[in-house]
Amino acid sequence: MRSERHQGKKKKRKFGKIIRNLFIIFLLVVVAVVGYSYYQFKQGLQTSKADNDSSVPEQVYEFNGEKDQYGGTNILLLGSDSRGEENARADTIMVAHYQPDSGTYKMISFMRDMYVDIPGHGQNRINAALAYGGPELLRQTIKENFNIDSQYYAILDFEGFEKVIDVAFPNGVEINVEKEMSQKIGVTLKPGLQKLDGEHLLGYVRFRNDAVGDFGRVERQQNAIKAVMNQFTSLNTIAKLPKLVGVVTPYVNTNMKTSDILYMGKDVLMNGSPQVESLRIPADGTYQNVRISGMAVLQVDLEANKQELQQFLTN
Repeated sequence: MRSERHQGKKKKRKFGKIIRNLFIIFLLVVVAVVGYSYYQFKQGLQTSKADNDSSVPEQVYEFNGEKDQYGGTNILLLGSDSRGEENARADTIMVAHYQPDSGTYKMISFMRDMYVDIPGHGQNRINAALAYGGPELLRQTIKENFNIDSQYYAILDFEGFEKVIDVAFPNGVEINVEKEMSQKIGVTLKPGLQKLDGEHLLGYVRFRNDAVGDFGRVERQQNAIKAVMNQFTSLNTIAKLPKLVGVVTPYVNTNMKTSDILYMGKDVLMNGSPQVESLRIPADGTYQNVRISGMAVLQVDLEANKQELQQFLTN
């Protein structure tokens, strides 16, 4: 009997030792993964600094957006028309809406020529808000006029856009160019499916010298964002993500923490090629082309567009 109890205790001790060893191994694996991710991020950051002759100057903005009423995370994506000068206007205004619970992604483009009230500055084109008060004022302007708030922002100027694309996608981004494009974009694009480097992709998203003008440009911007997201998922491994984030960080002016970017990027990779729904504001039938104080602007029906946004985000 005593021998059986002794054998039972011996087995328990042996089992306990196995469990402790497994736990130690688990901890070592976790530490190794975290350490590798941090190493990859730092390696990417050092690579970027070595190649970076003129990165985006660091700016500090207060950004006090609260979580939106739909339970999602909103990122204000801004393309600045700056070529190094201060107080540049926004050339591109988008809000990326991410629902972590359902894993859905939505994208809203705001036409830069909408004539709206800018808090503290009266009425003007919406893109002037960035020049007047940075991304915080533009956030307030969008919230006041369209009842949608953002928690984060990310700004890219022309040079930064080119560098991010070239660094992240050295073989280019696959885009179906629908027509020949050359006027006022610095490059010439021929029609057809092709891979564009940073300079040519920038030309693609900037082109607006045709019959549909800025409306066609906004559609191309949305196409480019979707193409970038789809190609991003083709990396096929989360291991590459930290280094990639480290590489592009110096070119992006953002209030997002590296941990936030890694978290959202991981989610995109794990979900495969995400289906991204898109919306343009103002919606069809909710605006008029007018001239005010000599400016060609879009006069919008704010209430109708608020309803469009609510339906889009709750669908």
